[in-house]
Amino acid sequence: MKTYIGLDLGTSGVKALLVDEFGNILKESNKTYPIIYDKENYVEQNPQEWFDKTLLAIEELLSSQNKKAVKAISFGGQMHGLVLLDKNDQVIRPAILWNDGRSSEETNYLNKTIGQSKISSYTGNIAFAGFTAPKILWVYANEKDNFDRINKIMLPKDYLIYKLSGVFASDMSDASGMLLLDVKNRKYSKEMLEICHIHEKELPKLYESYEVVGNLKEEIAQRLGLKSSVKIIAGAGDNAAAAIGTGTIGNGACNISLGTSGTIFLSSNHFSVDEKNSLHSFCDASGKYHLMGCILSAASCRKWWLEDILESNDYQKDEANLADSNVVFLPYLTGERSPHNDVNARGAFINLSATTTRGEMSKAILEGVAFALKDCLEIAKTNGIFPTYSSICGGGAKSRTWKQIVADVLNIPIHVLKTNQGPSYGAAILAMVGDGIYKNVEEATKSIIKVEEIIQPSQNRVEYYQKKYELFKKLYPALKNIRN
Repeated sequence: MKTYIGLDLGTSGVKALLVDEFGNILKESNKTYPIIYDKENYVEQNPQEWFDKTLLAIEELLSSQNKKAVKAISFGGQMHGLVLLDKNDQVIRPAILWNDGRSSEETNYLNKTIGQSKISSYTGNIAFAGFTAPKILWVYANEKDNFDRINKIMLPKDYLIYKLSGVFASDMSDASGMLLLDVKNRKYSKEMLEICHIHEKELPKLYESYEVVGNLKEEIAQRLGLKSSVKIIAGAGDNAAAAIGTGTIGNGACNISLGTSGTIFLSSNHFSVDEKNSLHSFCDASGKYHLMGCILSAASCRKWWLEDILESNDYQKDEANLADSNVVFLPYLTGERSPHNDVNARGAFINLSATTTRGEMSKAILEGVAFALKDCLEIAKTNGIFPTYSSICGGGAKSRTWKQIVADVLNIPIHVLKTNQGPSYGAAILAMVGDGIYKNVEEATKSIIKVEEIIQPSQNRVEYYQKKYELFKKLYPALKNIRN
């Protein structure tokens, strides 16, 4: 029996998954690493920690397993992060992560001085503070000595690829989030490279997510007890990998992720851009395209409320006491990306009174995240994308109540999958395709992905939430200028 390793390089840790050729999960392993918050809006990590913990995770994963059966390794990874290496392949500075907000000035330069329309014509997207290109410009403006040492620019998972295989490579889906890729034509944008003062030789070679980039380095293979013939497959950005792991392939397919951040991933056979560039227009992991809305705070809102404010970790008890009310929650605790693109956006509770209960506020948080996802879905509909269902993944998807709220707010059935492992499972499927077990991603997902339950929207709740959503829509425009 052949086996495959899927790695998910997340923000808080790396997850390793061992899967057989039929999609059965044999074992998983998780290792955490710290996040560096040295200054306000600064979010960094040490790339060497990623690699060290990845090796430990793989070693744990393979203990008591047939190591000789492993045929390929692939990746899902946190997107947009900036990793810089010098000519000696040494990390120049800590990686700047996707949720780092320091590059607001550079983002404004791209969107306002260069102009959103030009940036969109070059890439299919506009600049967001989380994207890689503004981070490069920030280093250019603030750390010129470091900038002048740059020999390689890569994304987080690409660092793992390089350390494991020695190949300087990335994939189309992850590269889409750099703001350096001409997404429509699946190649680097010459204009964006010039704007960012960099050269294509400093960027990784681009592959489709299911393509082989190389093989495991001999010294790494020996340490792990694997064959050096193990293939390294390009992999995908975390959301594109999660889409594979949930079978979100082809026109009208949709996946919602309720992780630390939240995303709605809308697959399409064709490239498209919404009128205001409110959604990301990215390459997907199957060789086609998708629109994606990203809300910066999803399950993190619930964690903040329950653990930090209420100082509890009893999620079940909290969920048992949820109650309807007219309380509305804006989930912009760390700014917002889609559709507002406002790093200074802030959260709020509206309609509180002396009789408001904890259960009402807790439910408003779940609803507020669902409303933010609906904001993104409504924009996708203006582009002619009308999903008939959505799969769902992420830590927040463990809540049956939250899944029902999402179904009611979006007014689409929610497919609960038999296997809900997100990016790591998608990465394992990409490893299988890269090894030739399946002829393409579509065949693999049809064979492997199974639906366990379908949560239907309740019509009376759909109507209830539509009225509440109309209020939600009015709040950001009304409050955006009422802040420090």
